[in-house]
Amino acid sequence: MTNTIKEHCDVAIIGSGPAGLSAAITLQKSGIDNIIVIERDDEAGGTPRHCGHPPFGFKEYKQILTGPKYANKNVQRALKLGIEIQCKTTVTNLGEHGELSLATPEGLKTLVAKRVIIATGTRETPRSARFVSGDRALGIYNTGALQAMVYLKGKIPFKRPVIVGTEIVSFSALLTCRKAGIKPVAMIEANSKASVRWPIYYSHYLFSTKLLLNSKINKLIGKNRIEAVEIIDKTGQISTLDCDGVLFTGMFTPESSLVRMSHLAFDPETYSPTVDQQGRCSDPAYYAAGNLRQLPAEEGRNPLCYAKGQAPQAVNVSGFCWDQGREVAKNLLKDLE
Repeated sequence: MTNTIKEHCDVAIIGSGPAGLSAAITLQKSGIDNIIVIERDDEAGGTPRHCGHPPFGFKEYKQILTGPKYANKNVQRALKLGIEIQCKTTVTNLGEHGELSLATPEGLKTLVAKRVIIATGTRETPRSARFVSGDRALGIYNTGALQAMVYLKGKIPFKRPVIVGTEIVSFSALLTCRKAGIKPVAMIEANSKASVRWPIYYSHYLFSTKLLLNSKINKLIGKNRIEAVEIIDKTGQISTLDCDGVLFTGMFTPESSLVRMSHLAFDPETYSPTVDQQGRCSDPAYYAAGNLRQLPAEEGRNPLCYAKGQAPQAVNVSGFCWDQGREVAKNLLKDLE
């Protein structure tokens, strides 16, 4: 039987994106020294690390940065304060009273924290959950996978894709495509208007990408690689659009698998942990911050990103997450005091 190493800290933060690092920096500056940030990826920084385009960081640094530069700036800021960031470390269980089970390169560990901030972010809905029929051909991606391919691996997965969705991340995907020399043939939106509002909405004209509203993909065509998509509009008319890939964007859901498997109360409507106004979960040792914590529309939606009348989205820009991480940290400090 393998002995599990047990360690202790004041605050453990799960996730090293803007919300997690903002919380860590706020706590450290307020006198909490024993902080551990846990990151499952090889490098810290969160989702912005994959977004090789601006604008990031204007609110935090009064500079317009690309995603990787912004993420690196956040990480270096935390490291200079002496904050410990453990990469390649996965939390496998959220136990009662802040007891975390970890899988690390050195083996299994137990970390007991006085308080835990969960800042695991959000993820896009994959094709399998969108009920799009067709073969499992090459050329099907989501935005995160595309950005990792282009910015981290230097690879180009397709040349003429169809982009599904018109959320802010969909237009971020347009920027990634432009950077890589990829020319999307169309953006497809099931609703009668795009999810974003001006001026972001009009950017698809700059990339010469046509926008098909009231339309959705009915079927993917192609055996080995995507060759075309079958599109159906609100009248039931079916058409075919030639392409070599499909990019499913948006329809974000909080990355809440840890919460769902734990003792923490879970809201099945928002796919988020149930929290109070301070961001505290049902177990008072736990807090939630960033895109894991979906807020009501009037509190959580960035008005520049989503069109009036659109349902609240489970994603917010990095600056919002940074601010929320800081606020949750302040609430946690009052709790400890």
